Amino acid sequence: MNEFDGRKINRKALEAIRIRAVKRVEAGESPEAVIKALGLTRSRIYEWIAKYRERGIEALRSSKASGRPPKLPGTALHKIYSLVVGRNPRQLKFPFALWTRSVVRELIRHEFAVRLSDVSVGRLLHRLGLSPQRPVRRAFQQNQPLVVDWMAKDFPRIKKMALEAGADIFFDERGVGPLRLSFWHYLGAQG
Repeated sequence: MNEFDGRKINRKALEAIRIRAVKRVEAGESPEAVIKALGLTRSRIYEWIAKYRERGIEALRSSKASGRPPKLPGTALHKIYSLVVGRNPRQLKFPFALWTRSVVRELIRHEFAVRLSDVSVGRLLHRLGLSPQRPVRRAFQQNQPLVVDWMAKDFPRIKKMALEAGADIFFDERGVGPLRLSFWHYLGAQG
């Protein structure tokens, strides 16, 4: 008979085979005869018998596979969430002001010494309820005359200040403020 391969049998059928094999041995049949009849390996049947004698029939029942343990515990997930939601990457000494999977990956590597792929970081962020946000082209409540006025008067002054300081200007697409457009600038010399 071919050797038994439990990977090709569903969990319930495998459970029934384990119980039947052990009951036959417990009823007085030799383990060698059960091995031959069911195509088992010697180590496997003795492992099942030991489990049965130690913890009873429940030890032979199927259980859900535990799977790979997570690389990050729940406390780490909570910390990641609070860092990503509560701050911008510049506050954590990253060179850019927008959260990306790559930036979050570097944050995780730095904070927890765990290396994840961008895909794994995307899954983790999804599990935390965070999703990529695309900027709205134009807020529906936008007051166009005020925007034009701001672009003509205030923005050139801000742009000049940033240029003199060697800083970058980033726009926050969340739409904060009366214009439904907010900005902030990072002045490296002053900040």
